[in-house]
Amino acid sequence: MALSDFVSVTIVTYNSGRFIRRCIETVLEQDYPLKEIIVVDNNSTDGTIDILEQFENRCRVYYNQENIGFAAAQNQAIAESRGDWVLTLNPDVLLLPGFIEALVNAGRFDEETGVVCGKLLTMTAHFEIPERPVVDSTGIYFNPMLRHLDRGSLQEDNGHYRQYEYVFGATAAAALYRRTMIEDISIDGEFFDSDFFVYREDADVAWRAQLMGWKCLYVPYARGYHVRKVLPGNRRALPPEINMHSVKNRFLMRVKNISPDLYRRNWLSITARDLLVVGCCLLWEHTSMRAFWYVARSWKRVLAKRRQIQQRRRVDDEYMASWFEYQPVSKQAPRRPAHSESRTQAAKT
Repeated sequence: MALSDFVSVTIVTYNSGRFIRRCIETVLEQDYPLKEIIVVDNNSTDGTIDILEQFENRCRVYYNQENIGFAAAQNQAIAESRGDWVLTLNPDVLLLPGFIEALVNAGRFDEETGVVCGKLLTMTAHFEIPERPVVDSTGIYFNPMLRHLDRGSLQEDNGHYRQYEYVFGATAAAALYRRTMIEDISIDGEFFDSDFFVYREDADVAWRAQLMGWKCLYVPYARGYHVRKVLPGNRRALPPEINMHSVKNRFLMRVKNISPDLYRRNWLSITARDLLVVGCCLLWEHTSMRAFWYVARSWKRVLAKRRQIQQRRRVDDEYMASWFEYQPVSKQAPRRPAHSESRTQAAKT
């Protein structure tokens, strides 16, 4: 394998004691030889640190003195990494054999591919896997309301999503990012926007990457399992802090990335969703009202980021508008190169 195939696996933990041991073990068990594992802990208090100490001889582990958020901690891990590919991984993800190799082999085929993702399937927090596999994500898509959703979420895995496809973006729960893309689209030295703290930071990266001309490739034979905590419909079961960041980041992401043309095309759908979000905050989810204060307080900084993003934009309005539909959009990708055919067969089982 070429030197440019080196992969850095970056994991951020925060009270992840239930999952982190098995997550790291599935990474260590990957046959892919050129990899390093970097873990950043955000001041866990549940025993996560005791578990991480057992892996210090096989991983590089950094212990933060406070919870700086998922986005900032991932940036910290990426800054410490040296791979030409960076695989961001949530601690509640388990990789099946061949996952890393399948992603890297597919990503090498096209230098315009900046992100590669596989098929994540659902499992419970107790590591229970449904008798019939259920899809967690095969990439993310945006609808005209500016909601980002996971392709195939909660659908039975009955043989669909078997083709290599270009999708809008990848969930950072298990996304392989090309180093040159990370450097190209970073704003003020940040890949993930630390203003987001947690949630939607991967959708923000996906939107920015599309604006700057990078592709996201879905690879069907790279598979793993994921415990999905945030789903449409389970909002009331989530901590108030997560819901507040969800509201805040919806508006931060839009201010940074949307063009006047895209807003014009979808203004009615966007406005309807905005009214629903604001109304819910006013009537029921009062703790999320803080989101609007955060947006107002960071307004100048967000506008400065927007200027940088829009100045570096490389695609036209028609291309961007083609991704925002109520049904998931994907675009045909070239057939995978022959040299990766045999290597990815191992990941099918």
